[in-house]
Amino acid sequence: MSSPAPTATPLFEIEGLHARVAGTDAEILRGVDLVVGAGEVHALMGPNGSGKSTLANVLLGSPEYEVTAGRIRFRGDDVTDWDTDVRAKAGIFLAFQYPQAIAGVSVINFLRQALSARKGMDLSVLELRLAIMEWMQRLDMDPAFADRYLNEGFSGGEKKRNEILQMAILEPEMAILDETDSGLDIDALKVVARGVDEVRRDRPEMGVLAITHYQRLLDHLQPDRVHILVQGRIVDSGGPELAERLEREGYESWR
Repeated sequence: MSSPAPTATPLFEIEGLHARVAGTDAEILRGVDLVVGAGEVHALMGPNGSGKSTLANVLLGSPEYEVTAGRIRFRGDDVTDWDTDVRAKAGIFLAFQYPQAIAGVSVINFLRQALSARKGMDLSVLELRLAIMEWMQRLDMDPAFADRYLNEGFSGGEKKRNEILQMAILEPEMAILDETDSGLDIDALKVVARGVDEVRRDRPEMGVLAITHYQRLLDHLQPDRVHILVQGRIVDSGGPELAERLEREGYESWR
């Protein structure tokens, strides 16, 4: 009698996660469980105040939040106590809901430093510029943005496309998109969603957790699984039809 095949280790696993703002008592996350496999796209939806952005920040190790219980595992390693930079170097990426501008630091220099830290080696500006130019063309970005200060004077759509550019260049294993569709018009949303698809085409094993309010992003990303977060807990999970039901009924059915 043959023994059963070993179970594959999930790419990214959140187990019984509880968290609060550092220095406070009230928990925002109250037991989140979620597993993302290699190459899968998961969507996390929830009303305002449900804990979506808190979860994104906790997953990247923001010091503003404190994990009070539970575990975060990446490729089988417990990363719950890892610092943000260690998680990023390991291959976890967060696209921010509100990307910050950094005066005096150009896009290309920011990416050079970030990629050098990720790969553990110095990269020539020429090599990086060639890679950036190729991706800017694929993401429908003006090449002049490479020499502009990071996000300074960028429109909302330009900031979000710049986040996708970072994801493309840094080649993460796991990408967390925190309301990437926030503040975008229909055309900009299509460009960003197409950019995510372009990156996934190059890196089909990359896992994606897309945090969003709206089904319109999911129409483009076509997630494998949809999860609903209410009051710090995932209260339902399913296929894309769950987002369609949410669009019809709103969150009252899960409160």
